[in-house]
Amino acid sequence: MTDDALEQHPGGGTADADPEIPQLPDAPAGSAGGDEPARDVALQDEADRCRDLLLRKAAEFDNYRRRTERERREQADRSVSDLLLELLPVLDDFERALNADVGRESVDPYRQGVELIHRQLLDLLKRRGVRPIDAVGTEFDPYLHQAVTTEVVEGRRDGEVIEELRRGYMIGERLLRPAMVKVART
Repeated sequence: MTDDALEQHPGGGTADADPEIPQLPDAPAGSAGGDEPARDVALQDEADRCRDLLLRKAAEFDNYRRRTERERREQADRSVSDLLLELLPVLDDFERALNADVGRESVDPYRQGVELIHRQLLDLLKRRGVRPIDAVGTEFDPYLHQAVTTEVVEGRRDGEVIEELRRGYMIGERLLRPAMVKVART
């Protein structure tokens, strides 16, 4: 390729040059030091551009590092939430078994065993940051509660949760599962 075929840009670079890589100006042919102040200014400008580019790249990398760290934490939180969500139906079954009306005396040891497992499972959830949502008697909150039915009840305010059909849970400050509730209406 000839020199005429290359498009010259200010700063001595060609059209094929990477725009983010600074190009030093070419020294004038045959200059014996008459243009040294101009060359010093050009070099200082180029050093300033390089410094600016370095700072930008360092900031971009820092943002990338923070973003990937945040995404990693969120993925880990989702993984834990998914596991705990799978354990909650087991807890529901235990609670249903504990609420069952058993009239025989011979099931007392069975009930004690179920109560022990229930306590252990609740302790496991508590250690993992899971806590139940207290729903009965509170104002219906669509973020925390899932209303499955309403009922007219005297002596209750409109929108008050009157029965919990399935317990809801929080993990830290985040909703893990909403409580399924019955809500009073007037």
